[in-house]
Amino acid sequence: MLQQTQVPRVIPKYLAFLDVFPTPAACADASLGDVLRQWQGLGYPRRARNLKAAAVAVVQLGEFPSTLDGLLALPGVGPYTARAVLAFAFEADAAVVDTNIARVYARVHGRRLTAREVQAIADGQSPVGESWAWNQSIMELGAVVCRPTPSCDACPVVAACAWRGSDADDPAIGSAGVSGTQARFDGSDRQARGSLLRALGAGDVCVADVAAVVARPTEVAERVIAGLVADGLVVAVGDTLRLPT
Repeated sequence: MLQQTQVPRVIPKYLAFLDVFPTPAACADASLGDVLRQWQGLGYPRRARNLKAAAVAVVQLGEFPSTLDGLLALPGVGPYTARAVLAFAFEADAAVVDTNIARVYARVHGRRLTAREVQAIADGQSPVGESWAWNQSIMELGAVVCRPTPSCDACPVVAACAWRGSDADDPAIGSAGVSGTQARFDGSDRQARGSLLRALGAGDVCVADVAAVVARPTEVAERVIAGLVADGLVVAVGDTLRLPT
């Protein structure tokens, strides 16, 4: 839920989600439509589809994976999520790289970093036996001090930073793992997709009514329908759309 979504929006949805699906088995046994209904308001619904598929995989395994390879094998789990689970849930030695951490390392090293480089640097910096606290600290440094517009005077590692907020181009921009400016949401297909999924959460929708439901021209409505059906998030039965069962 925290992927590309702010913490204040996630917390109430997370707690409500756990009330309905307290275990992987509960999520695995539910329909994708029910999972999507609980996901309403978070956006990026492919994450809900992946979460449901991951729950099914965990049930089939008989336990929750506790190794990097095991976590990476779960649907929707990439390098960041796998290492975050290892470090924060299992308190294992694993170096996390999120957008804040990647920004810190790019600036400290004074150059743009590839995904392989920034992960290698993070792996080398993480102290054995202290990954939980270390990752939290570097993440907080990037979130509070080494922000897109940094507060270098307040930075505890400014003496070791090759960039130090200089007039040179910011090496964090374009570095792997550092988020860019997100596309505008208002008027986007993402907004239209969310509107249609929200309507479908209450019941079936006729294809002919979709343009009105999403408040977009017919060609946009058709594109939104096609995308949601291709993603497995909506089922078309004749002229009617519904959430998956």
